[in-house]
Amino acid sequence: MNEISNQYNSLQEALAGAERIFQIMDEIPETADAEDAVPLMQIRGDVQFKDVMFGYNTDKVVLNNISLDVKAGQKIALVGSTGAGKTTIINLLSRFYDIQSGQITIDGTEIKKIRRSSLRQSLAMVLQDTHLFTTTVMENIRYGRLEGTDEEVIAASILAGAHSFIQRLPKAYQTVIENDGGNLSQGQRQLLNIARATIARPSILILDEATSSIDTRTEQIIQKGIDQLMQGRTSFVIAHRLSTVHNADEIMVLEHGEIIERGTHEALLKQKGRYYDLYTGQFD
Repeated sequence: MNEISNQYNSLQEALAGAERIFQIMDEIPETADAEDAVPLMQIRGDVQFKDVMFGYNTDKVVLNNISLDVKAGQKIALVGSTGAGKTTIINLLSRFYDIQSGQITIDGTEIKKIRRSSLRQSLAMVLQDTHLFTTTVMENIRYGRLEGTDEEVIAASILAGAHSFIQRLPKAYQTVIENDGGNLSQGQRQLLNIARATIARPSILILDEATSSIDTRTEQIIQKGIDQLMQGRTSFVIAHRLSTVHNADEIMVLEHGEIIERGTHEALLKQKGRYYDLYTGQFD
């Protein structure tokens, strides 16, 4: 009976794995680039959303008439409740999905007319979850730009604030990371993620809950690296901790797929609207 029970558990694990494999096999591939698609060259970082409508299903709208006009080098914060559409905006900018109507442009060029590979090479993302490979620290950071030299990797680590802790590892940059970074703290993994984005030299930076899973003290250290990374780059920041977005050039408050408020931190607090409720609610 014990043997049958063990085999049954193994069978259930295999079925779950097979289901995920078949989901990948059944996934519809991305549409090919347009024949006249062009690469991005010397990006300034101007981003525009013009009356964008989008739904993952045609019968359910997720974003409704979204319009943004982001100038090169600006820091834009996207805040709101879970499911408001913040991450969807980023997915559309990266062209993981195509919009139903409206227009998204970078430096005046519609993203549908830009080669996907070129578009995504111009973007760098720092996400909440950091995925590391079973190889050296050096190679994990170099993944951001494979042709980067050792000197560029170290320079990126210094800028991101990761160099000091890397130097304390048993073999410094040659230390092998195992189990998706299981031998590092969450804060250290995130610093490597920031260093990886730094060496990529992106024109547009995306931070999606980059500091939400770490403690406040570590957040302050990581925030310095993020601030260095954002200098001179167009940045989109998604955050639930509103203390991290108070210095944004403009804050967009989303609810049910619409921008209901926009402005600076001080201006939105004076309005005493949705942003005021979200901000003060975190300190009650």
